[in-house]
Amino acid sequence: MPPGGAHMSAGGWGPRARAREAHPAVHSCGRWDHTNLHDQLLLHSLSLSLIKSTSFLSLSSSSSPSPSHRHQLLRPSAIAADRSIRSHSFSDAGDGRFPPRSGGVEPETPPGSSGGGSTPVGGKPPRHHLTSIRHCASSARIAAATAEFDLGAGTLSLISPTDIRPGFLPVFRSGSCADIGTKSYMEDEHVCVDNLIEHLGVRTPVIPAPGAFYGVFDGHGGTDAACFVRKNLLRFIIEDGHFPSSIEKAIRSAFVRADHAIADSHSLDRNSGTTALTALIFGRTLLVANAGDCRAVLGKRGRAVELSRDHKPSCRSEKIRIENLGGTVFDGYLNGQLSVARAIGDWHVKGSKGSMSPLTAEPEFQEVRLTEEDEFLIIGCDGLWDVMTSQCAVTMVRKELMTHNDPERCSQELVQEALRRNSCDNLTVVVVCFSSDPPPQIEVPRFRVRRSISMEGLHMLKGALDSNA
Repeated sequence: MPPGGAHMSAGGWGPRARAREAHPAVHSCGRWDHTNLHDQLLLHSLSLSLIKSTSFLSLSSSSSPSPSHRHQLLRPSAIAADRSIRSHSFSDAGDGRFPPRSGGVEPETPPGSSGGGSTPVGGKPPRHHLTSIRHCASSARIAAATAEFDLGAGTLSLISPTDIRPGFLPVFRSGSCADIGTKSYMEDEHVCVDNLIEHLGVRTPVIPAPGAFYGVFDGHGGTDAACFVRKNLLRFIIEDGHFPSSIEKAIRSAFVRADHAIADSHSLDRNSGTTALTALIFGRTLLVANAGDCRAVLGKRGRAVELSRDHKPSCRSEKIRIENLGGTVFDGYLNGQLSVARAIGDWHVKGSKGSMSPLTAEPEFQEVRLTEEDEFLIIGCDGLWDVMTSQCAVTMVRKELMTHNDPERCSQELVQEALRRNSCDNLTVVVVCFSSDPPPQIEVPRFRVRRSISMEGLHMLKGALDSNA
């Protein structure tokens, strides 16, 4: 047998032998070895790619460590990923082999392997293949590091100090603030009931505990409608035949009943009206009902979650509903008269009772199952939301609660901030906390990949940018 273990072919030395004699460094033990030829080049390119695309290595741009030194700086999981990529990436780029160059020798295909393509014996491989390998290896290294640090793809999870317990029950405590603002008279009303059983007494049917009720009513055209709804809406809900088996139906009926009561009353100004937003909570179930442009926003570990939709006549769905009922929207006003699409009262717009009117008192609902992540609820009239985004309000309240844990002071701070931003309407804000403890500090997991801003900072930045838009 000839030296090196090459087989003799009918025409003389086989291609392997000729290639081995020409390039003995790329052959060992009679096998074609890809790694010896490209090991330095591949490892060098992988290291450079990692330095540029990630922050796993703390190498300055001016230094040029050797490939072996870079290899030592890699974590074991990344090195394992490199070795795995090195053994498989050739099959990913160009079916496992580079196209032959002039003067190169095509190796024999081992038995049982798929043919196609060839590998050069000397010189640099084509750049587009090298790019493919570098990209593949860089992605694999990032994936390996992601698995090691338990990072989701493109997500940053927040770690709460305590796990969410299935048996969590909220504790209700609230604070409110109302201000006349720049108006000559006050038309807003609100209600806060932290304990329904204690407030309603033993005369009421069985009520799930704990229970609470909150509402904001933004009056217009006088104070009669807002005052009437504040005094009677909760009673209408409790007295409805659907309560407590179907609370949503009970609330819907109570809104319509209050609307009709104003139309039938001889002591109330039937032309006055009010928007209405209520939050009824039983145990962990929060049900928000809204008719008008007040808004309810849930603070969920620093993130704002809107639980209502502003019923403006210019809103697409409301505009379609108004036009289908024969109404018009002119310059953002319903029939050129009202700046809201839903309200209780305003019978000078609705016409006679029982007629089809584009102005409706029926509310929209949003139900939420509260968890420990849900820290507080903000309910406010449009005087607040005209000058402040939902995220900005949540960020402010959370920061204040972490300082003094007083929802009353939080509501006052929101009102004062709205006045500083030149709100031109009456201002009413209710802040409801679901725990007796202040919100915990948001903890961001520490990674070797350094991050320069926390999730809470991102929320604050977004709120600041939105408010300046």
